[in-house]
Amino acid sequence: MSNIFDRVDASLAATLTFSRRLAFQRPRTLIAGFVGLHIVFLFALLHTILTGRVLGDLPLYRTWAELGFNNGIWQGIDTLWVYPIGAMLPIAFAGLAGPLLYQLLWFLMTTALNAIAVGALTDWGRRRSGFKSAWYWLFASFVLSPVGLLRLEGITAPLVLVGLVLLARRPVVAAVVLALATWIKVWPAAVVVAVVAVSPRRRTMILTGAVVSGGVAITVWLLGGLQFLTGFVTEQSDRALQLEAPITTPWVWLAALGHHDTFIYENFSIATREVSGPGTHLVASLMTPVMFGAIAAILLLLLGAQHRQADAAQLLLLGSLALVGAFVVFNKVGSPQYMLWLVPVVVVGVGHSWAAWRVPAVLMLAISGLTTLIFPIFYMPLIDGNLFSLLLLTARNGLVVVLFGWSVVAVARLAIAAKRIPPARMLSFPANESSELAS
Repeated sequence: MSNIFDRVDASLAATLTFSRRLAFQRPRTLIAGFVGLHIVFLFALLHTILTGRVLGDLPLYRTWAELGFNNGIWQGIDTLWVYPIGAMLPIAFAGLAGPLLYQLLWFLMTTALNAIAVGALTDWGRRRSGFKSAWYWLFASFVLSPVGLLRLEGITAPLVLVGLVLLARRPVVAAVVLALATWIKVWPAAVVVAVVAVSPRRRTMILTGAVVSGGVAITVWLLGGLQFLTGFVTEQSDRALQLEAPITTPWVWLAALGHHDTFIYENFSIATREVSGPGTHLVASLMTPVMFGAIAAILLLLLGAQHRQADAAQLLLLGSLALVGAFVVFNKVGSPQYMLWLVPVVVVGVGHSWAAWRVPAVLMLAISGLTTLIFPIFYMPLIDGNLFSLLLLTARNGLVVVLFGWSVVAVARLAIAAKRIPPARMLSFPANESSELAS
């Protein structure tokens, strides 16, 4: 496999000459790239915006916002909800100007958060070592734009990215950002767990997270919805195996091949496709315990690596990738936006060290490309059992497992072979030296 990535490095070196690298590390070039990309996004959404319609998951979000503004029924406060209560903040914000402008406000919100993420990565143009990861983030955002622009992950992914970058310089701000992201969608909890496990900032993370969570609980209590505060946990417990989840892939093949009693069906209550067949109910019931078992095993490896004084920044990033990967690989629910859970960690890793992170960086781009091919391009053929679509899904899920395996092996190596050296400062980037341009 190393030969493949050596060829990738050679191709990049041939394409990105010294002068081109210098150009890409100029703030005005990055600004032009950011603006150009988001103009493309705006033009792609322009017809939808002008006609007052919404795409992706936004029709559901807009309905929830309208129920709150027009009828006084707020999800997570007046009724059980599938998301943590913090998700209502962006959902309600996009509805402030009314339903006809919902798509526009959501686009402006994601654009602003992307700008903040790029600014954090580059320290607002002052850190040249962050330009590589900023460009990677923009490219990954482009590839995954069908889900990044139209689902809550477009909000939480840049928040997690900012939280990771600011952990060393602004630990309290980073802790607040990560806590808020977790109260919007659950998955950032994996990054929080990694920080608490191995970061010198764990006390800040715990105390700040407790304050933020306490504030959320008190607010919900004052609004009369305390009984629904943790409803998102139980709302997910009875889900069946979802079509795109890695664990579901064998049954998707069986359904496509016409195996009796195995079929793909739509769960109308939550607007998703699920798979039923021999053993699916048992497997679905086991996935959550298996996921927590995998998380416990990864935590033991992290603690072992920390005991051997592995590089703190690298350990935090690898641990975050492994824990988020466990959330994806061992999840009975699988959706295309889940790939955005992995991207922020890889982005920060690329800024930390391209040599150490080139494997997940290349894998993540391949996973992202396959994900967008699956959804929305070949999603309907996939439901119908189209062979090419099945191959795309199988390849994507296989690469996700490979990425997860790579991260676990990397953590295990640190746990076994780490030297006793002083821990590095958390998530510090290389110094801005001229030699960096040729790296």
